[in-house]
Amino acid sequence: MIRQQPIGVFDSGVGGLSVLREIRRELPGEALLYVADSAHAPYGDKSTVTIEARSLAVAEFLIAQGAKAIVIACNTATGVAARVLRARHALPVVAMEPAVKPAAARTRSGRVGVLATRQTLASANFARLRTRVAGQAEVLAQPCPGLVERIEQGDLDGPLTHALLEGYLTPLLERGVDTLVLGCTHYPHLRPLIERLAGPEVAVLDSGAGVARQVRRRLAEAGLLAPPGRIGGERFWTSGELERVAPLIARLWPGAPSLAVLPEPIESGVSLLREGA
Repeated sequence: MIRQQPIGVFDSGVGGLSVLREIRRELPGEALLYVADSAHAPYGDKSTVTIEARSLAVAEFLIAQGAKAIVIACNTATGVAARVLRARHALPVVAMEPAVKPAAARTRSGRVGVLATRQTLASANFARLRTRVAGQAEVLAQPCPGLVERIEQGDLDGPLTHALLEGYLTPLLERGVDTLVLGCTHYPHLRPLIERLAGPEVAVLDSGAGVARQVRRRLAEAGLLAPPGRIGGERFWTSGELERVAPLIARLWPGAPSLAVLPEPIESGVSLLREGA
């Protein structure tokens, strides 16, 4: 029966849908649960305590819905809260890692650019990644404040988003970057615009497909893959305003089922954090 239970996936907003899409492609028979914690997006400008609290609260909600595994579809939440979630829960917890290693292996110029939130770039996880590839490539980190907010507002190709991206990409391109890493799960929603601005000679990588393969591996190792022949469905929740979030999710996930409001408050996450301290 556990094999038939769903996989729980969460992000600060709609960004993690880019990861959910790859999980659906890799595992068509799995039932998927998705939480967009849109009332608290972006995580990238929140305190460590808040990010841990939200991650704990949302993970507890997904587990209460029967999740057999949790996917943290957010680089910022991974850097801050993955350790806490793994310490608290025995079920598989799959987290994000910016695609710095494949980018370092691919670059011809020896320079890789990483677009991410300030929190992700300041994390110990990112520092370790940078150290690991130090002999292969120079990693140029570019924080992108304001970009997640544009995506959460549904502006995927407007003049403000265009101007922000141009400002973040120009210094990287001027320094000879030929490979870009999208270090936030929101950014793949801007991939057409990023590729257009960066030009055809610049490769653009993200880690969604790699995370999906890791989900398959972890479930297989635990004997939790869904039985063959099933067709998985999806369920969606948000902590944000339905009238704002629902049209955006429907745009990014055509045919999405109705969106429900996440019922639990952040205080429960704070309490869980204090109990585990």
